[in-house]
Amino acid sequence: MASLLDKRLVLVTGKGGAGKTTLAVALGLAAARRDKRVVLCEVGGRERVSQLAPELTTVTVDPEVAKREWLRYQLKSRTLAAALGGSSLFQYLTAAAPGLSELVTMGKVWDLAQIEPRAGGQAYDLAIVDAPATGHGLAMLRAPGTYASIAARVGPVGRHAERIDAFIRDPAQTGVLSVALPEEMPVNETVEFERALRRDLDIGIDAIVVNAVHPMRFRAADIERIRAAAGDTRVTRAALDAALSEHTRARAEHGQVRRLRRAATAPVATLPRIFEPELGREQIDLLSAELERRL
Repeated sequence: MASLLDKRLVLVTGKGGAGKTTLAVALGLAAARRDKRVVLCEVGGRERVSQLAPELTTVTVDPEVAKREWLRYQLKSRTLAAALGGSSLFQYLTAAAPGLSELVTMGKVWDLAQIEPRAGGQAYDLAIVDAPATGHGLAMLRAPGTYASIAARVGPVGRHAERIDAFIRDPAQTGVLSVALPEEMPVNETVEFERALRRDLDIGIDAIVVNAVHPMRFRAADIERIRAAAGDTRVTRAALDAALSEHTRARAEHGQVRRLRRAATAPVATLPRIFEPELGREQIDLLSAELERRL
């Protein structure tokens, strides 16, 4: 955990529904306990982070707004940028440019992670990004390198993209935390994501967190006794069947965790399932402390 929190930028990604936002908030709270100045970035306008941890600074990155900010920075004129940014031609060209939304989004995130932000304002020790799900998250990470290559390092777009790409590829500056569930498809997706990062960007995942893992409550001898028990009433039999069902699910989940550990090169940590219909602040604090302990 110490090395992850000592970076300037951490991107939290993973399969949709795995708990990325929860883990991003938990990581932010852990950093704040170490007196880090933390900013939590949301991509896509979900605005859930501020509801879960209102005491942490949060920023929602809107790609359309980021495009206009980038244009204003390049033109050095707010008036000219407003006139061009509002034109239908600019809207058409930027919509047609593949990966531009991902590039300007990464540019905004990159700026928040700088010691002296280009846009001015508050400087932070650590920017944590609640990034899009794995596929879109990978596209966002690829975009600066793609534009740096296309622009051949010529012109403002190429130079800016090259700086962002170098920052992403620097393991001392940028880290990646991947969140998975203890199920076959999320495990497969996590393994493929790690391989794609290595192949396309030559960077690795700093840590993988398997979220919501059922505990193994019973030993083998306990299960044999449960199976042998007759169950005097319908309620008793239902309770015994429920225990067996939970054990079967937990065993399958722990099997997926072992499979992930064999297939991935990044260290794999687990977090327990919290049996609440909705996570509140108390549960988030519990997960944050557990995350800090296990990473």
